[in-house]
Amino acid sequence: MHLSIIILSFVFILIAVRQIGSIRLQIWQIMLFGAIAVLITGQITPSDAVKSINIDVILFLFGMFVVGEALHESGYLSHILYKFFKKAKSVDSLILYILFGMGIASALLMNDTLAIIGTPAVLLLARKHNISAKLLLLTLAFSITIGSVMSPIGNPQNLLIAVDGNIKNPFIAFLKYLLLPTGVNLFLTFVLLKFFFHEHFKNGSLKHSQEPIRDAMLARLCRISLILILILIGIKAVMSISQNPELDFRLTYIALIAAFPILAFSNRRTKIIKNIDRHTLIFFAAMFVLMQAVWDSGFFQGIMAGLNINVTAISMIFGVSVTLSQFISNVPLAALYMPMLIHAGASTKEMIALAAGSTIAGNLFILGAASNVIIIQNAEKRHQETLTFLEFAKVGVPLTIINLLVYWLFFLII
Repeated sequence: MHLSIIILSFVFILIAVRQIGSIRLQIWQIMLFGAIAVLITGQITPSDAVKSINIDVILFLFGMFVVGEALHESGYLSHILYKFFKKAKSVDSLILYILFGMGIASALLMNDTLAIIGTPAVLLLARKHNISAKLLLLTLAFSITIGSVMSPIGNPQNLLIAVDGNIKNPFIAFLKYLLLPTGVNLFLTFVLLKFFFHEHFKNGSLKHSQEPIRDAMLARLCRISLILILILIGIKAVMSISQNPELDFRLTYIALIAAFPILAFSNRRTKIIKNIDRHTLIFFAAMFVLMQAVWDSGFFQGIMAGLNINVTAISMIFGVSVTLSQFISNVPLAALYMPMLIHAGASTKEMIALAAGSTIAGNLFILGAASNVIIIQNAEKRHQETLTFLEFAKVGVPLTIINLLVYWLFFLII
């Protein structure tokens, strides 16, 4: 067996258990260990390692993290969320507002960003209205996972597939295949949550209080950044429709242009940059190096060829995506599976199926998506609330089965 595969196996195991004795490991540390290991053992050369790092993805994440941190620091997003939630007069309507509001927002701002900002918001709602914190945490986790499916910038694996998956019109293509089934799945999530938490849907009328903005100047810059994101996404969609190869408006430009007002004009720019999730950036850079070494080994290509498996079959893509994402997380899974699809001559439809499968895998178990871990760690650290593995899986397992069935049916129709 190739040494890079042995290293990858150790990385997968450590990501699953995340602990050695009394030492608690973080995912970025494990992935960085894997990248260093393949470099030290000569499984990839330093020059090839540098070339393997997708700078577009790194810069996009940096830009979006800047905007997300500024929204949190200014209090502007919490202000927006409470203006939105005050229209919910019952637990039923509140859950629907969270599901569809957070779901749509995650399609634009990336699910990890909403996980960071949304956790304190939903826990505050739980305390104010005496609603189960577990119910609202699950609602948040499922909403941002499902909602992020329908956009090429909704989550890291979608971004990776949109950038490297030879998809000519990412915004249009994702909406074509995923908009309707995602809306159906968000509503079915409401039905399932009400089934499992029916006793918590009996609260009376809800009364909301508005959250103040902590930094008015930064909030104004955030408003400009959000407007820029919406305008630039529209421009990108129009340019995609034109199919003119000379008009190259990358997804990275959207994030960097949106972050510019904050970085250029905010006196908190240093604090914002200091507080962005640098570990996620390290994780991605290390992942690109490790996965390139694994791909260069030819190990998985040989197995697929030997077993005569149709890697482009929608059912196979969903099955592999959901299963392996539980052990290696959805981003490494997408990075590993995508080259196989490319070499097999997969179409846009199969690439988007990979995006849907690897993303919806986050609803099965806690470890299936980084956003789940962010929500739970944030809830435990700051608010003394949590979700156990079994509490998540009790709802997540049947929900994932339903989600996959809905997407599979829609892919059969289109």
